Amino acid sequence: MPPSGSGSGARPPTIADVAKAASVSRTTVSHALNGLGKVDPRTRERIKKVAAELGYRPNLRAQRLRRGEAKAIALASSMPFAVAGGPSRLGFYMEVAAAAAERALVHGYALVLVPPVRTGSPLYSVDIDGAIVVEPDADDAASAQLRERGLPYVTLGRPVAAGDDTPYVDLRGGRVAELLLEHLREQGARHPALLIGAGARHSAVDARAAFERAAAEHGWAPVVVTAAEEGGEQAGYDTCAALLAAHPETDAVCALVDAFAVGAVRAIRDSGRTVPDDVMVVTRYDGLRARTCEPPLTAVDLHLDEAAGDAVELLLRRLRRDGDGDGGGGAAASGSVAVAVAPEPVVIPRASSLRVTAPA
Repeated sequence: MPPSGSGSGARPPTIADVAKAASVSRTTVSHALNGLGKVDPRTRERIKKVAAELGYRPNLRAQRLRRGEAKAIALASSMPFAVAGGPSRLGFYMEVAAAAAERALVHGYALVLVPPVRTGSPLYSVDIDGAIVVEPDADDAASAQLRERGLPYVTLGRPVAAGDDTPYVDLRGGRVAELLLEHLREQGARHPALLIGAGARHSAVDARAAFERAAAEHGWAPVVVTAAEEGGEQAGYDTCAALLAAHPETDAVCALVDAFAVGAVRAIRDSGRTVPDDVMVVTRYDGLRARTCEPPLTAVDLHLDEAAGDAVELLLRRLRRDGDGDGGGGAAASGSVAVAVAPEPVVIPRASSLRVTAPA
């Protein structure tokens, strides 16, 4: 009787045991179980059935060594945890990581979570086949390290560096800002201001453009202020306090970064104003910060689970294409950039912007 993987002290079945039970060679078993070579489909299915009955589990480490693959992808960003992590670090970055890890595992890949890439060399030493870079800045450290290693990557969020043809998932930054600003206008805002990060991530760039268009359309003063990402909530507080001092007429703050929005709420209260009656506050990401703020923040469902899954699929397609020798630097066959578009964002109205009676 062939050995079984069950039972105390029983040795695990080997590829030789599967070959003997299926009356084929070990090479045929290897090809059948790994999708390699030219194996008759009926033989392939029979071998898989025998392997399952024996409880055979392939040696993944040996497979990786033979193929020269790590069977792992990384999730990386230059975004500091002060804005990407949130309370207990359960923020934007971690929500993306959970969804991406689940999708990667379906395809037999592990997800390596890399801490924020600012300086140093966190991406030089990890054994990975490729990476997803979350919302890269114009001069992005994570992207630069991946390029130096010659590793393929895709981005979650449109890359903003000039001439960058990296495949990406479009998080629809402009549309998100449009929806938030329209919500504020419907609630009576007449003097809104935009608070964004000081960098050049797509969400900030697209939001500024959307705000300037809305300001021109509705006759608003185009008041835009920026805060350093590293400062987190305190940077949002300080920037909003200065905004209110310089523009006391401000009646709404669209703070794209949720950490900035939480700081803005404190600054508004400390100035003697109330939220939302005197100044409304909205933010982009519907995460733990938005839900636990007092009052809870109006935010946007970005469908990050679907977007993260799409990023994994985009990266794996690029890995397969590169493995076939097609390369192309991430461009689609037609020469255009490969793009997956996230679903339509949805505003989640909450107490931070809902007025009982909007001003006329």
